[in-house]
Amino acid sequence: MKTTATQTEQPGKQASGESVDAIKLLTADHRNVKALFEEYDSLSDRSVAAKKKLATQICLELTKHATAEEEIFYTAVRAAAGDAEDLVDEATVEHACAKELIAQILNMKPGEDLYDAKIKVLSEQIEHHVKEEESEMFPKARKAKLDLTALGEAIAARKEEISLPLSH
Repeated sequence: MKTTATQTEQPGKQASGESVDAIKLLTADHRNVKALFEEYDSLSDRSVAAKKKLATQICLELTKHATAEEEIFYTAVRAAAGDAEDLVDEATVEHACAKELIAQILNMKPGEDLYDAKIKVLSEQIEHHVKEEESEMFPKARKAKLDLTALGEAIAARKEEISLPLSH
């Protein structure tokens, strides 16, 4: 079946046209990035071009996710769920650490000292972050009765606006 302009997917909407709630959208991002890290791990040391392309894609996906999540989701959770403030603070610090590693990775080339190690550490940090978010923050957000559909649409729209800074 061909896709026409009227059938194309909109940010924050599933192919069926249904809106996606923020938690489902963020969880899908988590799964996507995990798959990208696993794909990176499967590459050989000689796959320099593939490694660079995949590392850049990982950095872009994480940058879009973290920025939209901080600006929209964390702000809403902080305002609505009073007992989630420490979780939001910790998640924000974890994002800052990830962003620092992302900046370093984007300014390196595969094969350089510590390149693969930085990707590995980033993967481990994200895995830890995702576990905490999904087991602690997301349940608090659901309990806070946030408009998760509106948040999901706002997050998806914001992610569309974000790109990576040009690397040196």
